[in-house]
Amino acid sequence: MLDCDVERTRKSHIRLMFNTLAVLSYILEDVDTGRATTLRDPNDDDKGWTTLEVLCHLRDYDRIFLDRARQMVAGTDPQLPGYDHERLAVERRYNEQDLATVLADLQASRAAFIAFFESLDEVQWQRAGIHPERGRFTMDDALMQVGQHDAIHLEQITRILRG
Repeated sequence: MLDCDVERTRKSHIRLMFNTLAVLSYILEDVDTGRATTLRDPNDDDKGWTTLEVLCHLRDYDRIFLDRARQMVAGTDPQLPGYDHERLAVERRYNEQDLATVLADLQASRAAFIAFFESLDEVQWQRAGIHPERGRFTMDDALMQVGQHDAIHLEQITRILRG
């Protein structure tokens, strides 16, 4: 039988996955393409990402995180692939994408991710993989990673938009 605290924690993190996306939507509600593609992260001088680039990163990493979690369910301690987020931003031309489309894609990806986590049985929750930077990486780690990643980038987008 599953520990009630573990189950409650998992449900809270799944709810957080939904809530952080709602916060992001509120933040971006009045942001136009000009602001989303020109204001840059002031902590990174002129090399910092724009709001649109951060949003594209969130969208792509949502898919990457989900793919890794699926690999963990499907295999025994799979070696999870690493990715170069800076290279992806350049190759995929993040700052040239459409803000509304990227946000819609992220919302669709997040819905699939939430459904994935909600569908796991206890055996699947016990699956793990080998993360390229963190080593052994459990399904609970995968769940918590999303919330942590979201929080980092929500703060970053807010900082960018405040200038």
